[in-house]
Amino acid sequence: MDIFYASLLSLFVVVISCSLRFGFFISKLAVDTKLPPGGRGWPVIGETIEFVTAGRKGHPEKFIVDRMTKFSRHVFRTSLMLEDAAVFCGPEGNKFLFSNDNKLVQFWVPASVKKIIPSVKGLQNEKTVPKMIRNLFKPEALREYVPIMDMVAQKHFETRWEGNDQILTHKLTKNFTFLVACKIFFGIDEPEWVNKLSVPFERLAPGLFSIPINLPGTLFRRAINAGAFINKELTAIVKKRKSDLADGKASPTQDILSLMLCDDYGRLMTDSEVADVIMGMIIGGYDSTSSTCTFIVKYLAELPEIYEGVYKEQTEIAKSKKSTELLNWEDLSKMKYSWNVACEVLRLVPPTQGTFREAISDFTYKGYSIPKGWKLYWSTNSTHKNPDFFHEPKKFDPSRFDSKVPITPYTYVPFGGGAHLCPGKEFARLEILVFIHHLVRRFKLKKVIPNEDVIFNQVQPKLAKGLPIHLHPHKP
Repeated sequence: MDIFYASLLSLFVVVISCSLRFGFFISKLAVDTKLPPGGRGWPVIGETIEFVTAGRKGHPEKFIVDRMTKFSRHVFRTSLMLEDAAVFCGPEGNKFLFSNDNKLVQFWVPASVKKIIPSVKGLQNEKTVPKMIRNLFKPEALREYVPIMDMVAQKHFETRWEGNDQILTHKLTKNFTFLVACKIFFGIDEPEWVNKLSVPFERLAPGLFSIPINLPGTLFRRAINAGAFINKELTAIVKKRKSDLADGKASPTQDILSLMLCDDYGRLMTDSEVADVIMGMIIGGYDSTSSTCTFIVKYLAELPEIYEGVYKEQTEIAKSKKSTELLNWEDLSKMKYSWNVACEVLRLVPPTQGTFREAISDFTYKGYSIPKGWKLYWSTNSTHKNPDFFHEPKKFDPSRFDSKVPITPYTYVPFGGGAHLCPGKEFARLEILVFIHHLVRRFKLKKVIPNEDVIFNQVQPKLAKGLPIHLHPHKP
């Protein structure tokens, strides 16, 4: 039986024992008549099944759009991840949540995430942790990462792409982004160690937002075990690095781990907490960026005119450099059309569908009462494919992101916004552009399965068959 549906079966057992809780919620709703319109779905589990299933069937926007149409285009009530929730829609909803971070709302993660990465419970609302992470991705640090990314990309394409008539794109993009993460976060590129850690990371992500039923065989149990294994491995690396820094065997600036351990707040964190923060950063970048790289390959293979525009730009950049010279920050700043293409991919197939906030006090929005403790969700799906904000939203059109074309604020939000704007946004941009450069400079692309459809996992989007691609190397 599919693990997902086995989890649902287990969850229905929990429903029976929690009926009293549902009765309490019904009474509460009856008292407060100003709550946003909507429905709670099933007792306890609410509408989580519909929410997840819409994504698994390749139409994550359906859950949002259907309820916007039925209840309100501004905000509607539901129940997700075993919690009362309100979904904020459109640019006004995005703006409200982003601009009220740490005022009316705070960042929130489901119980499933807290079980898998235990330290996140204590660190998620620490203002010092996001500040420390942002410092790791300052422009001066990012400049140093570009040549490292380029070296990793060269080796990756030479060993995993070249010499093959056909590749499985999703598998290779995940390998690339994980190699980059290991090199820049820990300074490690030993294939044996990288392979050892990549397997548990594969098991980790699907369980993060799964239904939290801790039974053998479920995505949740597998993710808990994977998280424990990863934490143990990373904690050992942290301890060794602390020792090397103290003995002068490691540089304070050699990679992200050293920078963290030399940060004022990083020194106060336990080894296990440092390991969990790094684990969270890798999860945030590794799966998300690999997903975007996969869909970039898809659209470049489908749209020859888009491919030619990217190829022309990347060829001009390559001609301006010596054959042995590595890419640098200035080179990537010239890749304007390539980044427009990536932005259009992020609009059509955002790697994250949205995230949660939690109301830290009672407040009103659009005339509706939002009680303290409610979970609040914003979604890319209320704006990214909305014809009110993007003309012909299903059309692939990189010109939307030309600087001369204004985009309505808070409608394009693949990296979120506010105090919790993804701190790795610029890191992801550099990684994606380095990937594009090596991809188009080496190959023309042709899809093996012309009409392969998009399906969505619980976390990142992916293609059903992993996007097999025919590679046609450029002639010298």
